Amino acid sequence: MYSDDDLLMLSGIQHIAFCERQWALIHVEQQWVENVKTTEGHHLHERVDDPFESDKRGRVITYRAFPLISRQLGVTGRADVVELISAEEGVRIDGYEGKWLLHPVEYKRGKQKPDERDEVQVCAQAICLEEMFGAKIEKGSLYYAETHRRVIVELTDALREHVFELALRMHKLLDEGITPLPVYKPHCKSCSLIDICLPISLAGKKKVSEYLKNELEQE
Repeated sequence: MYSDDDLLMLSGIQHIAFCERQWALIHVEQQWVENVKTTEGHHLHERVDDPFESDKRGRVITYRAFPLISRQLGVTGRADVVELISAEEGVRIDGYEGKWLLHPVEYKRGKQKPDERDEVQVCAQAICLEEMFGAKIEKGSLYYAETHRRVIVELTDALREHVFELALRMHKLLDEGITPLPVYKPHCKSCSLIDICLPISLAGKKKVSEYLKNELEQE
């Protein structure tokens, strides 16, 4: 179990699933750059995230910007949406009669990815909810704004194990202050940090902060 001082950003699960170096640049070296995709993503979440807004439609209660924490994973953050679905096989929730299933929903600006970088994020959210409410969550959802499509994510044992591995890796990299060496791949072109990461020029020889410092000293 991790303490409050050890908690990392839950959203980092997606970053490290995409690229360990990207995660380290953001969370170890504190580097960040906006691009069109990240800006559009922020605007999408601003429309979704209202921590004071909830609504009930039939057997479903929808909460937005739901606060999350897991001391097993050592993460904290928010879910874009958590749906409470009335069901006998659910758990009791303070303030509501009956039993409820919890269903996390993560909103994404683009379309479905070929890898699990989105799935691990919604799975991490589910693990937080399970820990917080003593629930068992079998499924979550991803909503893609570009395709207007909602995709159901099966929270398998394999996916859960992958999330724990990623969380452990995040803590290890931060504790040791490690920024992994850059490896240029096709997905680098879409990364907002490509001009900071310098996957071709830097070739993994030093930290970005050191490289930039040396460049400034030579000017």
